[in-house]
Amino acid sequence: VEVYLKEPLMSIHLSPKQVALDMLCLCSQLDLLIRAQVHQGQTKLDLNPEESEAFQNQGAEIIDQMKQCLQNSSKPAPFLEDYLDIAGLSMIFPRVEVYVIHGSPVDMLEEPAMDGYFSQLGRLNQLLGFSQQLDNDVKHIRRHKYIPHQLAVVHQGLKSFKDVVPLSAIKKDIEANFKSLKMSLVAEEGSEQEPQLPAQYIRWVSQVTQSIISAITSLPEELTDELNPVMAFVSEL
Repeated sequence: VEVYLKEPLMSIHLSPKQVALDMLCLCSQLDLLIRAQVHQGQTKLDLNPEESEAFQNQGAEIIDQMKQCLQNSSKPAPFLEDYLDIAGLSMIFPRVEVYVIHGSPVDMLEEPAMDGYFSQLGRLNQLLGFSQQLDNDVKHIRRHKYIPHQLAVVHQGLKSFKDVVPLSAIKKDIEANFKSLKMSLVAEEGSEQEPQLPAQYIRWVSQVTQSIISAITSLPEELTDELNPVMAFVSEL
């Protein structure tokens, strides 16, 4: 009895766009796997045979998924190497192309444009999440004790985006008002009641968070340099 754990139960026919998106995702997975393996090889004198075998197995599995994806295309399936070239994925993921052809993980002399994609996306998502949480808390939670700390975390997130004009202006605004906001939460001597932010600071914090959310979701050019390879690929589908 032959068991195909990775095979679909039913035949699948994918449109060229679906194939391209699936291949983009699979290339991303394989590229990250290769980068991790290369980094591990650079930091260790000898790689554990079990670790090398695990990498080879994972890499082979992703390549099998790529080939299966091409087989499910509604068009005649090209060879994997040819598809990577035709679709432009070999330009975005040069490590993947080398691995598909030669079967070994290598690093690039020049950093591929895709290398900054996930870190930039992670920073944007983190700052967006912090800002949304702070906006919700300052409006709906009566205890404002931790608002300064949350605002400081947002400020720290803003510091990772240098030379982004709208975010730089917001960062300076926080720096100019942070101390007075924090002082407004100092309890009066002998008071047992936990202080709350004055209405003016609630409005100001909300304005700050809304400005950050708007700046990120509008994706200005200054924030999308590292995202451009994927955005350009998807826009042409």
